[in-house]
Amino acid sequence: MINRILIRIKVLQLIYAYYQKGSNDMRLAENELMLSLRRSYDLYYYLLLLIVEVTFVQEQRIDARKHKYRPTAEELSPNMRLVNNRFARQLGANEVLNIYVKDHGISWANERDFVKTTLDLILASDVYAGYLENPDDSYETDKEFWRAVFRKVIYGNEELENALEDFSIYWNDDIGIIETFVIKTIKRFEESEGRWQKLLPMFKDDEDRKYAVNLFRQALLHGDEYREHINRHIQNWETERIANMDMIIMQMALTEIMHFPDIPINVTMNEYIDAAKYYSTPKSAPFINGILDAIVQDLKNEKILLKD
Repeated sequence: MINRILIRIKVLQLIYAYYQKGSNDMRLAENELMLSLRRSYDLYYYLLLLIVEVTFVQEQRIDARKHKYRPTAEELSPNMRLVNNRFARQLGANEVLNIYVKDHGISWANERDFVKTTLDLILASDVYAGYLENPDDSYETDKEFWRAVFRKVIYGNEELENALEDFSIYWNDDIGIIETFVIKTIKRFEESEGRWQKLLPMFKDDEDRKYAVNLFRQALLHGDEYREHINRHIQNWETERIANMDMIIMQMALTEIMHFPDIPINVTMNEYIDAAKYYSTPKSAPFINGILDAIVQDLKNEKILLKD
């Protein structure tokens, strides 16, 4: 589930922090990297569990209204479609979800206001209105409702995402990516799988796990070497005026180019140029693109780099 885009972001953040702290304990930094990735995976389970919690809070609200003094006819006969949503019920019984939640202490118990806010946004949405009006009362309709909720109500919602960032320092910049994984997970659900429906693993395979550690380690071990390559191509720039983040982004890009022959150079270049657009200055992307292009050409001319 944790893809290489997210890995690059985490490694970039950890290398930046490593230099800022003036640390020389690589083992400690690697442990922090793996903890950061684990916390991203925790967020995946938090968001899946949010579906279950929202359903439970709606059920509690309906029950409370039924038993209040002099309830209205609507309160006595409420629409139970959200509460009885088949997909949410299946997810709540999921064995993998329940084991992970128990083992890692994941709970919304201390964030009831967030759950209620999310529920209110859903109930006020066009997605919910359309769901109630849909005559097709089926598992597929129930599943597609929750997929639409994440796509149209939760994904990109600034209020919700800011609140999530406040819950954990490890979730900054992760939320949008993890939300897309939740959307993919919902799409994969099958009613016939019952509580044994598979969820996404932390890493697609062991290669991605190794990629995370090796990218971080090699970027630091060969940092001076790659910065020498960079410095040779910035003669017309004052080194101290170049954003520190730009240097780290180029350092990481060169690490990937030199140590991961299975990744095409153009893929690496595009990924780190995109990172520069988000994490550095407005002028960083074209600057980094030009410097990396020149370095790659030199490495090819010197036969140091053989891949394209």
